[in-house]
Amino acid sequence: MTHIGGPDRDFIGYGQHAPQIEWPNGARVAVSLCMNYEEGAERSILDGDERNEWVGEISYTPEDQTARDLSQESVYEYGSRAGIWRLMRLFDRTETRVTFYAAAQALQRNPALARQIIPAGHEVSGHGLRWVEPTSSTREQERDDIARAVEIIEETTGEAPRGWYSRYAPSVNTRELLIEHGGFSYDSDAYNDDIPYWVMVKGKRHLVVPYTHTYNDGRFAFTPGYSHPGDFFENCRRGIQYLIDEGETHPRMMSIGLHARLVGQAGRTSALADLIEWANSTGAVWFARRGDIADWFTANYSDTPTLGGGS
Repeated sequence: MTHIGGPDRDFIGYGQHAPQIEWPNGARVAVSLCMNYEEGAERSILDGDERNEWVGEISYTPEDQTARDLSQESVYEYGSRAGIWRLMRLFDRTETRVTFYAAAQALQRNPALARQIIPAGHEVSGHGLRWVEPTSSTREQERDDIARAVEIIEETTGEAPRGWYSRYAPSVNTRELLIEHGGFSYDSDAYNDDIPYWVMVKGKRHLVVPYTHTYNDGRFAFTPGYSHPGDFFENCRRGIQYLIDEGETHPRMMSIGLHARLVGQAGRTSALADLIEWANSTGAVWFARRGDIADWFTANYSDTPTLGGGS
């Protein structure tokens, strides 16, 4: 039998015995806005890739994948030229702090943004050297890419990342390599819970702050998806409200995925603005960076059991 490697699967998790978390100021739900910053790090013939990026605003893919796709390139440029600054203004106006899932090459190509992230109160979490799946790399190449990504993120933003989130999915090596590199207090390479949890990796306890694709502006680009900005608002609102209700006894967390080239379009930004305003009006939501959630959980719930899913 071939040894595939990687973590064991865990179908149980906390099960019926989820910890009764108390978030700061009695919040019933911690909401993490995750700004996936990838523009300039996507696949491109210009960067030596065999094909261009296919995930974007336009569902059309040119027949000749060996030629530049100027349409798709332009869609991504909108995110870095216009969309991200609209969102930065919104976060500043509403005093909302977010986590940037930042691909290192994207930060290199927008140094003005990179310099703004930390002074604006946001956090940078590693999102790869480029926006490509680590499953296509050897263990040695992924190790080198993680090290280089950390170096570039620190050079461009002034801080090394404490968290990590891979494109779509980690490889079977990613979590071990993060532990091996050091300096990471959490990763978000899982979609399997509403609460952070501990796993054992190479004899060391490691925190997972799970992510989701459910509440994500990527659905503006995928089918089935959002046909109206209000669909994004309502999906997220319903999720937050239900977790607020559950949070009377068992507070949890919720992640919302954002992309500058998608929700950075004005009509969609208005829906995000409405969501932030509504959530703040409930008095039950803690908008938190993922590092804040990791720090809180580590300080107050380090005695929760170690779950499966490590290595």
